[in-house]
Amino acid sequence: MTSLNNPELQTAASTARHVAIIGGGPAGLMAADVLAAGGVQVDVYDAMPSVGRKFLLAGKGGMNLTHSEPYPAFLSRYGARRPQIAPMLDQFGPDALRAWVQELGIDTFVGSSGRVFPTDMKAAPLLRAWLHRLRQAGVRFHMRHRWLGWDQHDALRFETPLGEQSVKADAIVLALGGGSWARLGSDAKWVPLLEQRAVQIAPLLPSNCGFDVGWSEYFRSRFAGQHLKSVAILSGDADGEQPLQRKQGEFVVTADGIEGSLVYALSAGLRDSIAAGNAGTTIHIDLLPDWPLQRVIDEVARPRGARSWSSHLQSRLGLKGVKTGLLRELVPPADFIEPLRLAHAIKALPLTLLAPRPIDEAISSAGGVAFDGMDPQLMLKALPGVFCAGEMLDWEAPTGGYLLTACLASGRVAGHGVLNWLP
Repeated sequence: MTSLNNPELQTAASTARHVAIIGGGPAGLMAADVLAAGGVQVDVYDAMPSVGRKFLLAGKGGMNLTHSEPYPAFLSRYGARRPQIAPMLDQFGPDALRAWVQELGIDTFVGSSGRVFPTDMKAAPLLRAWLHRLRQAGVRFHMRHRWLGWDQHDALRFETPLGEQSVKADAIVLALGGGSWARLGSDAKWVPLLEQRAVQIAPLLPSNCGFDVGWSEYFRSRFAGQHLKSVAILSGDADGEQPLQRKQGEFVVTADGIEGSLVYALSAGLRDSIAAGNAGTTIHIDLLPDWPLQRVIDEVARPRGARSWSSHLQSRLGLKGVKTGLLRELVPPADFIEPLRLAHAIKALPLTLLAPRPIDEAISSAGGVAFDGMDPQLMLKALPGVFCAGEMLDWEAPTGGYLLTACLASGRVAGHGVLNWLP
């Protein structure tokens, strides 16, 4: 009530710089953090009932914040987009992220894999502390506000529970996510809105995704949902078009194919190989990655007597369950009576991938707003005063904390870019 009767406060309110942030994920919230600290009035708009929904779900099994590996190795995880992502991470990399989390009152630790987690492994306490700080700084949140683009007066249009509303802002940060997990808000409906304004956008593609295989009904009915642990995958080809990669870990057999951390780590190259016309891209699975080939040959060749092949493989090599099932699914019956062929199959079992799973099932997406269409502070060249951040930019990274770190770093860059651009 005081502000309505105090001319000085009325003048201050009318002259305060106002920034609209569309998207309440990590990138948008980080931009809000920077802007609020810079004395700007910030309004965050999101189509969902609450912010940070994908952030919370991603942390359900343990909130992987970032990774502790040496910085050059960390940067290499961004592949072809390293030149664009590196300057952002130079400003806010893994160490800075951990310090920022500490400022919010959350301790972190480094796991055995090098991944960094909150000590309680949960995302919710971090998000609560963050939102509390933002609200204390004056950030206002507007839920169930779906962005519809601009009206004829260049005001932002929102669909809200109270009908369509228009908002004028001195600057805008778009942090609308990519195209995966639409039920959590990342539905890519922003793409045509920006294309109508001559913003260049690379097609959105699934990243950190699973793949269709085309199992037999027999194998699917018995093994869907089971984990293949302690295996390695060799992907790529010898001619150099797709560099050979070998990674060890685990993945999951699904009703349609395969998914899981080991598959996700190789998914970008596999997806691109299929997109290049190599339908039926083949990977090779090492079912015993810690065993040398000769040892496998020697054990397979031992007399099995009256034992079945399944019993023989379990007794001599420890192979059982889904691993034995996979051999039966993929190895011709004639090869089971040829120890040398069977041993080679155990060390390099060929599996043909037909297609990536749909983008909405992927952990993240590739493609998005082209870096060529933005300045170094992530402002769109076609739309001065409009900045972009997060997964809606044209980049991708594997799981392991790399996605979140770059999203947060891009939000900081966009926030500082707005402060530098505002008069």
